[in-house]
Amino acid sequence: MSRVIHFDLSADKPERAAKFYRSVFNWKVIKWKGPEDYWLIQTGTEQDLGVTGGIAGRIKSEDTTAVVFDVESVDEAEQKVVQAGGIIREEKKAIPGVGFLVMCRDTEGNTFGLMQIDTSVK
Repeated sequence: MSRVIHFDLSADKPERAAKFYRSVFNWKVIKWKGPEDYWLIQTGTEQDLGVTGGIAGRIKSEDTTAVVFDVESVDEAEQKVVQAGGIIREEKKAIPGVGFLVMCRDTEGNTFGLMQIDTSVK
């Protein structure tokens, strides 16, 4: 069974959004040191667990919030998405030190991600 492991917020100005979420929810939001302009969100602590998230620049005007599901294989999961009537919005992408990500839309137009964790990805 897949579970929600991450959420992504889209923003016209990610740094402004980071400031907003720090202020409103007291979340820890830091700029990622990876190859993309991305801000990491920590919503909990070791004592009070939360879900991790991130803020990215808006790619399409309709982008808002997307949840990301943990899957064993993004290749198999994306086939299931298409067979069930969804679409692949962004093809498989390697995220160094994290794994593989595919962004999809369900039959109702909601955006979601499929993440195959693989820390050996370069």
